[in-house]
Amino acid sequence: MNNSAIIFIAGPTAVGKTDVALALAQKLKGEIVSCDSMQAYKEASIASNKPSAGQLKKVKHHLLGIVSVKKEFDVAAFQKKAFAAIKGILRRGKTPIVAGGSGMYMQVLLDGIFDRAQKNDRLRGKLAEELASSGADVLYSRLRQVDPPAAAKIHPNDHRRVIRALEVFELKKQPISEVKKNRKGLWGTYPIKVFALNRQREELYSRINARVEEMFAGGLVDEMKKISTMKLSKTAQGMIGLKEVSGFLRGEYDLERAKYLLKRNTRHFAKRQLTWFRKDKRLQWIHIAEGDRLETIVNQIVEMSKGQTSKVKPLDNI
Repeated sequence: MNNSAIIFIAGPTAVGKTDVALALAQKLKGEIVSCDSMQAYKEASIASNKPSAGQLKKVKHHLLGIVSVKKEFDVAAFQKKAFAAIKGILRRGKTPIVAGGSGMYMQVLLDGIFDRAQKNDRLRGKLAEELASSGADVLYSRLRQVDPPAAAKIHPNDHRRVIRALEVFELKKQPISEVKKNRKGLWGTYPIKVFALNRQREELYSRINARVEEMFAGGLVDEMKKISTMKLSKTAQGMIGLKEVSGFLRGEYDLERAKYLLKRNTRHFAKRQLTWFRKDKRLQWIHIAEGDRLETIVNQIVEMSKGQTSKVKPLDNI
């Protein structure tokens, strides 16, 4: 296989991405780039299920524990660091393996991100006031006039996206559908294969429940107790596990209730991940059955990765 190929391993939480990515990296002499919004935080190791010390010794990993929970870490910051890591891996003649369950992070790597600096709070507030006074139909009709392609993709009741599209049009004097075409991503620039792992729902949920038990046994409460005393950034406040454990620490319910809530919410999170990934038709799905050997799964990915014909452009394109 061409060493310049980039392989993505996506899928819901607890499906087995870490083990597959690790085995694949060992087979291909590759390096792993984390595509997980929580693993970027230094203080969240148990909650984010970071690779073990033994796993980190076997394969070089990137973007693990690179920022404090006190600091903002959004998709733009992730994209910049991930692009730099991928460039370095390619320059060393290795295979970048991007692994994780953050669909938004994966998308900004593949498709790029348009200039989010184009914001105007006063204009956005004015549009929100117009929405409240004149109704959603008025704003949506305007969007259909100035940007039909964007309107076709945005539901009339998705007020946030309607306002955002109109805001961009007013600021850039250009439809958001055109602005997004100028994004720079990896797709179409490098040979890329994107795989998504999945299991039977009952098996996946069983693995989620088992992982939550392991997290609590491994010290999740102490980890979250320490994190909850910090001034968390807005992006860190949404980390899974924080809300559930904090309720226990405040005495609102017992430990078993905290476990139940985290299991339930993680299952719901997995469903949202699957919904996101299924929308992207570029993903090749690999169904893992109970008892499947890791070597078999990895060999399947290697075989499916052959025959890539995308042209490779200079590294400076990203």
